[in-house]
Amino acid sequence: MIVFRALAAAVLLIAGTPALAGEPVRDCPLATAPLGVDSPLSDALMHPGGPAALASVAPDLVSGFTRNFGGGDLPPGFANILSVASLLEVRPDGAVLRPALEAKLAALPITDAFTVARCARYDHDRPALPPAGGRPQVLVFEKINGFRDTPSVDAARARLAAIAKARGWQIVFTDRGGVMNAADLARFKVVVWNNVSGDALTLPQRAAFRAYLEHGGGYAGIHGSGGDPKWFWDWYADTLLGARFIGHPGRPQFQTATVHVADQQTGSSAGTWPLLEEWYSFDRNPVTGGAVAIATIDEKDYQQIGYRGESLAMGYHPIAWRKAIGAGRMFYTAIGHRPENYDEPHVAALLAEGIAWAMESKEAKSHD
Repeated sequence: MIVFRALAAAVLLIAGTPALAGEPVRDCPLATAPLGVDSPLSDALMHPGGPAALASVAPDLVSGFTRNFGGGDLPPGFANILSVASLLEVRPDGAVLRPALEAKLAALPITDAFTVARCARYDHDRPALPPAGGRPQVLVFEKINGFRDTPSVDAARARLAAIAKARGWQIVFTDRGGVMNAADLARFKVVVWNNVSGDALTLPQRAAFRAYLEHGGGYAGIHGSGGDPKWFWDWYADTLLGARFIGHPGRPQFQTATVHVADQQTGSSAGTWPLLEEWYSFDRNPVTGGAVAIATIDEKDYQQIGYRGESLAMGYHPIAWRKAIGAGRMFYTAIGHRPENYDEPHVAALLAEGIAWAMESKEAKSHD
């Protein structure tokens, strides 16, 4: 990690995003993998023979998906964070249909043209980073290949800019996966994933980010960065986050719960306070995997019922946590769907302190 000089006045700098150019991407994680029911739904749908293969076994499989998620056209990106199996799981005949669908999809040829098509949502573009200004460097990563909630992304960006200004950090924003290389990452003390949904990194980019973190870098994830229903990078979900999203209430979506913050590393946000939010539930308690719960919510305050009537109760329910990843540090907060919450003082302080911890920052607490 670069040793940073004394802090100076904050400047917000946006990384340039050069036009896509050069050879097509062929090194995405599933580039040449056979199709199957555990493949991204988008991959099955974009294959020339995919829709017919699905329809030959379950004619209404995809039409049911489009009804559930808004209209006759597939929602942009949402099919990237579901698998074919995700649609089978909500059908009473899903287990029966699965073997036939697996066989039909596995028989489809993986051509070079299909590899290029399924990798097209990835990129090799290195953004033109501004000169380092001698202050602690923060990279905000915003490449979203799945569900994009623009109001949440924009509100988080504004809050991150305010935090950086208050703390004297130099902050860079980019939506280019090509920034994930050893040379570019080396200047940053922390990489903040701003509501990143959908698999976003090629295999070399994954390796570069993982090495950066394990050798002393920092990660801070916000809300949607831990909220995909289907993951295609096990290390990110199971090791970095340490828990997989299983849903949020749908009846209603936004409910008020009491947030308890007691972690001494985030002292400025310690206390108990109510918050109206979309509350994520996870398949496990991340504390059992070595994390420290920064904030928990009281499940007695709200209905933990998903859209299909399923229970989302966890019992002990961390909503923000931190832990070491090799020589690096990670912080994640599931708070952040409602744009208004980024201006809520407790939420803003929690986010600022979590990022500061992840970057091993020793600056005085801000009052943003």
